Order: sequence, then C-alpha cells, then structure tokens
Amino acid sequence: MYEKTFPNKRFKLTLEFLQKHITTAETILDLGVENPFSKIMKEAGFAVKNTTGEDLDLDQTVLKNEKTDVVTAFEIFEHLLNPFTILNEIKSDKLLISIPMRLWFSPAYRSKTDMWDRHYHEFEDWQLDWLLEKAGWKIIDRQKWTNPVKKFGIRPLLRSFTNRYYIVYAERA
Repeated sequence: MYEKTFPNKRFKLTLEFLQKHITTAETILDLGVENPFSKIMKEAGFAVKNTTGEDLDLDQTVLKNEKTDVVTAFEIFEHLLNPFTILNEIKSDKLLISIPMRLWFSPAYRSKTDMWDRHYHEFEDWQLDWLLEKAGWKIIDRQKWTNPVKKFGIRPLLRSFTNRYYIVYAERA
C-alpha cells in the first residue's frame, strides 16, 4: 500500500492525537487488518488487536464480542457502505476515528486493481460529526491537517493549504 510514499506526517500527528487521549494501559481494537500504523501503536506501547479482514458492513461479530477500552478506526470509514451500523455496534466507551476529507478539486479515490481500496464515502467534517452524534457519540476533541505533496501544479498547491485529514476523539454519550 505504501510502496512509493509513506505518510510520515499523518502517522506522526495521529500518534500524537492518540497519546493525548489514550493511555498505554487501555486496550485497543483497531478496525482493519494489521497495518503499518497498528505496528507503530504497538511500538509506542499500546495493546492493540486488529480485526482480521472480515467485511464489517456484513459482519459486526468482532464488535459485539471484543471488549476493549477503545476502538480506533484510522482511514477505514470511507471504505464502508454503512458506518452508522458499525458505530452502533461498538461496545467500547472511547473512539478515535480519522478520515481523509472530501476535496472539491479531487474526485473520490478508486483503485482499479484492488476492490477493497476504494472510497464509498468522501466525508466533510460536519458529515462525520453528524454521523457520530446520531450514533450516540459525543465528540471531545478534533483536529485537521493538510497533506502537501512535492509536485508542481494547481492540485499540489491546493493541497499545501487545504485540510485533507480529520481526526476525532469521541466518547459514548
């Protein structure tokens, strides 16, 4: 997935946000298969268990059966058809979720070779906030950041000052 680029800025800011709100004594269920960031969380001392690749739109068994202090969902909700169902099934009282934000100058992402690597949703911040609130979560903290790229052109220029990522810490209301 990160053959050509590694999202160092995103991973650094995500880890800082996680450490601001969650202690290493708390257990984490990270939605999605083990990935470079779940490894970073473990290296930082967090007790992390990942889901195993099941289609969470169709099967929320892991959410019903796993009792952890925190659920994390980093860059996964945009791939789900029905994130509302997942949010309702979470048994933990704490949630950290990040998404790539919808950009007016860039179409929704779709890999032509990997069916799992497609965005069904392109959220704006208010849409994620509304989804969380409707599913019974109270937003405690939020942060946005840009994703500049080292290329020339109009889109790269826009990426230098347009927020691309949105992260939220929420607790069960």
